[in-house]
Amino acid sequence: MSSSASASAAKVLESEQRAATMIVPGPILLLGAPGVGKGTQAKELVRLWGIPQISTGDLLRANVAQGTGLGKVAKEIMQRGELVPDSLVNEMVAVRMQESDTVNGYILDGFPRTIAQSHWLDGRLASQTETLPVVAVSIQVDYNQLLRRITGRRNCPVCQRIYNIYSNPPQRAGFCDVEGAPLAQRADDTEKVFAERMRAYAAQTTPVVEHYRELGRFAEVVGDGPIAAIAAGIVAAVERLRSERS
Repeated sequence: MSSSASASAAKVLESEQRAATMIVPGPILLLGAPGVGKGTQAKELVRLWGIPQISTGDLLRANVAQGTGLGKVAKEIMQRGELVPDSLVNEMVAVRMQESDTVNGYILDGFPRTIAQSHWLDGRLASQTETLPVVAVSIQVDYNQLLRRITGRRNCPVCQRIYNIYSNPPQRAGFCDVEGAPLAQRADDTEKVFAERMRAYAAQTTPVVEHYRELGRFAEVVGDGPIAAIAAGIVAAVERLRSERS
């Protein structure tokens, strides 16, 4: 990286950190289609704000592994091959939201997925007078770029190094730079599977997005660029949404 690029990145990081300390983030629903880098951004926001990421998948696995009352019920349901109902997921989220590390907010991952869950969450937070309402931020990346990110992925079966034939290709096409092993493509990293995942994401997410948009608690940020710059955009969006409702 050139000295000018390094200086620019440093300025973005400094600005991002300064902005993040100016607000109490509160509950944030982070949205993003497959491949936008939502997980990376969630980790960045956790670092900036010192708040936890609450993943319903992680909560479910933890409750089952720990043998909690909720976990035992969920395990029985899953063993019957049934989907865990919203009511049970809601209870797990409610318990997690009461832990001390959530006092300044948290990043919601995978919840709420439905309008029913959105209404439950809004009602739950409204009953806690000192708790801020949820704001939703969606990371936006062009469809064709996402397609290249997904279908271009290749990994080394030996060292697990990840490449992309479009943006980060190996020195010798089809082979790992480190191990020299032939690179592999995951079976679900195809255009057909990606298109199906995008349709499912849109169908599931659109009602939730429209719900928070109507409430004036929704923003979109560009997800194409350096990690720090995208995070700064999310911080600015949250700050704007919070100030508009203050």
